[in-house]
Amino acid sequence: MDTLLTADVATNSRRFRRKSSTFVDAIHEMPETGELAPAQLYSTESGRLFHSGRIVIATVGLPARGKTHLSVALARYLRWLGVKTRVFHLGDYRREHVGDGKDVPEDYFFVNASASTVLLRQKILKKCRDEIYQFLNHENGQIAIYDAVNPLSEGRRSLAKEFSKHEVETLFIESACDDEKIIEENVRSVKISSPDYIGWSLDAAVKHYLARMSAKIPHFETMEEPDLNYIKMINAGERITVNNCSFGYLSHRIVFYLLNLHIKSRHTYFARAGTSREEDSYKTDASLSEQGKDYAKKMSETLIRHREGERQALVGRGGPDNPSKMLTIWTSTRKRTIETGHFLEEKGYRVRQRSQLSQLNPGVCEKKSERRIRLEYPDEVAKHEADPYHHRYPRAESYHDLAVRLEPVILELEREQNDLLIIAHESVLRVLYGYLMACNAIDIPNLQFPRNEIIEIIPASYNNEATRIKIPGLPEKLVPSSPEDIRIPVPPSGSVTPMGLDTPKTGTSSPRNGLSTTSGPGEGKQLLVERALRD
Repeated sequence: MDTLLTADVATNSRRFRRKSSTFVDAIHEMPETGELAPAQLYSTESGRLFHSGRIVIATVGLPARGKTHLSVALARYLRWLGVKTRVFHLGDYRREHVGDGKDVPEDYFFVNASASTVLLRQKILKKCRDEIYQFLNHENGQIAIYDAVNPLSEGRRSLAKEFSKHEVETLFIESACDDEKIIEENVRSVKISSPDYIGWSLDAAVKHYLARMSAKIPHFETMEEPDLNYIKMINAGERITVNNCSFGYLSHRIVFYLLNLHIKSRHTYFARAGTSREEDSYKTDASLSEQGKDYAKKMSETLIRHREGERQALVGRGGPDNPSKMLTIWTSTRKRTIETGHFLEEKGYRVRQRSQLSQLNPGVCEKKSERRIRLEYPDEVAKHEADPYHHRYPRAESYHDLAVRLEPVILELEREQNDLLIIAHESVLRVLYGYLMACNAIDIPNLQFPRNEIIEIIPASYNNEATRIKIPGLPEKLVPSSPEDIRIPVPPSGSVTPMGLDTPKTGTSSPRNGLSTTSGPGEGKQLLVERALRD
């Protein structure tokens, strides 16, 4: 594999976008102009939806209370709906100006800082505010999320007054926490997730972060202003207080989403269902074949082994010697997905069926070959090749239909506090992966999930990361994913791919990004129907 050549292909791709200071997940990259979001129901000339104007969401809270996680999660959901949203982390502007945490003035995080440090903070703050105005005024942005501490009541009122001069509504979201376990978990995750502590030892990072927290605690004022719009989340969603002065529809959607959100760490796993006895039939609800049962057992054993390995690795790094977090399994209501989860259910894991997780409906194309579809539906084929995400064949579903159908599942996924394994058809996994990794709609039909891999999504404050866990000992004919497009060589883990996503890191897995691209209108055509009818 020629890595340099692949990097050149990636850089020259029309889908390539410059990466921000955080990688892997595309949540910090803005979609290209004109692209529709995966669950967007309509578009407007201004680019703003739901009859709402421009809104700045300003976070409030002490360090290690989950403000950044909340900001990123909210941006992910709003952009999924098609609301043009961007997160402005004040810490990113500081790092851009003065470098990583070791180069910051010692009194930077203290209220009684020196005059030179105060001047530096004001300069950084101005740069951040200028970019917020640029986004809202000149890039048709609708929601800017300003991720900062915002500790003082006077400062928050001043902030709301400043934005109102520009006809921008301000909504404050405070993340308050007095649960020491949650705070400790958030502090320890800093070593992994914050760019400030790259290269630091765990103990040094925790000590420095605790000092930052201590500097702000005596001066912090919780949200109680009756004249401001605010939402206060207490202990990771245990309680929520809303002060509604002038909420519109979009603000109420945000409240609804936050009612389902928590900031506790949770891993999400994706696995294909085993093969069934009638692979080409959508309507026939067939049971697993013998090979499908063998796959289900090996997949389950691999996941159990991987989770125990992760637990032991955490203990080896100085973490607590606690049991692994509880694991919940979701399947669709189809027999092959339910039966794929039987092995784990027999081990005592909780398994739930969700009807929304059923695969994409192929409509009139069921059990028809590609050649026959081209002959019988040439006009539909042309429409599909022009827009494989939104097009639907007669009496079929599109990926967009599937994304809208899955919204209740996405909200429950955000609410789930246990680790979660989703066993489903590849079409469903594409859409859910697209949500968690902030994929563009045009990329989702090309995501690939070979059956010999479990996908693990690892949440962190700034972004999600994906790893692939290899399932050993499977026959080669069970491995290919679908649709089987032409693939370009894949760069090593950590390099930018043509889809604007990083390649998933490898645990016990191979460094593949699981994405495919086409070189031109006649190359690498996606199969005309969801050929994962073969599950």
